[in-house]
Amino acid sequence: LCGPLCLGGEACAREVNHRATEDHRVCTEKSINFCWIFVITLAILFSPACYRSKSVNTSTATTRAVTDEAGRRVLLPQRIDRIISLAPNLTEIVYAVGAGDRLVGDTEYCDYPAEARSVAKIGDTMNPSVERIIALKPQIVLVSTASQLEAFTNQLSARQIAVYVTDPQSLDDIFRSIQTLGDLLNEHDRAAGMVAGLQKRADAVAAATQTAKPVKVFYQVAAEPLYTIGRDAFLTDLIHRAGGISVTADVPGAFPRFSDEAALASKPEAIILATGGSMGEGNATVVTALKNSPAVLNGRVYKINGDLLSRPGPRLVDGLEQMARALHPEAFK
Repeated sequence: LCGPLCLGGEACAREVNHRATEDHRVCTEKSINFCWIFVITLAILFSPACYRSKSVNTSTATTRAVTDEAGRRVLLPQRIDRIISLAPNLTEIVYAVGAGDRLVGDTEYCDYPAEARSVAKIGDTMNPSVERIIALKPQIVLVSTASQLEAFTNQLSARQIAVYVTDPQSLDDIFRSIQTLGDLLNEHDRAAGMVAGLQKRADAVAAATQTAKPVKVFYQVAAEPLYTIGRDAFLTDLIHRAGGISVTADVPGAFPRFSDEAALASKPEAIILATGGSMGEGNATVVTALKNSPAVLNGRVYKINGDLLSRPGPRLVDGLEQMARALHPEAFK
C-alpha cells in the first residue's frame, strides 16, 4: 500500500457506535430528548471525516507498495499490463505463470519459450538500452540482480517506471521468486500450481539420493580464465540437492575466479560443465589444471545444457534431475 493506510471510515463508525451506546444508558436515566440531540451532533461532527477517508482510499487503490529481493521499496500499479524482462530466467517465469502476452520487451538472450524471440529487444542483459525501455512504456522492469541497477535505475525512476529486483541464492528462493512474480502479475493460482509441481519433483530427487554417498563436485563456469561457483550461488545449493558437495562451497561470492592451483588441490570426484543451449560449444572442455583430477581419470565429467543450470527459473529442476542422475545413476534405476 502507498502511504499510511487510511482507516477513517471504520474508526468513525466504531466511535459513533461506542458513544451512542454509552450515552443511551445515560439517556435512560436523564432525558430521551437529550440523547437524540447528542447522537445527532456526533453524526454531524463525524460524517465529513468519514466521507473524506473514503475518498482517500479510492484515490490510492490503483497502486501498491512491495519490497523486492534487494530490499528496495517499489511502487507498482495494481494491474500490470506492460512488462520488460532483463534476464532470460525472468522471461521464462513470466511466460510460465501465464503473463507472456504482457511482455513488451526482453533481451537478446531471451530465447525460451519460442515466443520470447519475437518480443522487442532492448539490448543485452548487462547493457540494456534505456531509450528503448522508456519507448516501450513498461509498468515494471524485471531485473535479475541488483548489479544491473546502477546504470539505469535513476533514469527509469525519474519517469516513474518501477524496477523490481530478484536475487535468489537457493532453489527455495527461486520457488519463492516464481510465486512472488505470479502474485505481482495477478497470476497467483497458476504460479502456486507450478511451484507445487516443481517442489514435488525436487523432493523426489532428494528422496532418491538421501542414502547415497555425496560426490565431491567441481562446477566449471568458464575455463579460460577459470571461473566456478561460490557460497552465494544457487548452484551450490543445487549440487547439494543432487547428492553432491561443491568443492568450492566455501569460496566467497557467487561466481568467483579460481586459480589453477586451487582447482588442482580440490581433487574433485566429478566435474560438471555447463555447455550447449544458448552457450553453444563454449565451456565444453575441462580446464588444463584438472586434466589429472580424479574426476577426469575416472571418466566422471558431465556436460549439462547450460540453459537448464544458468537460469534460475522453472527449468532449473530439469537441470537438478539431470545432475542427480549423473552423480548417482544407481539411485534412478
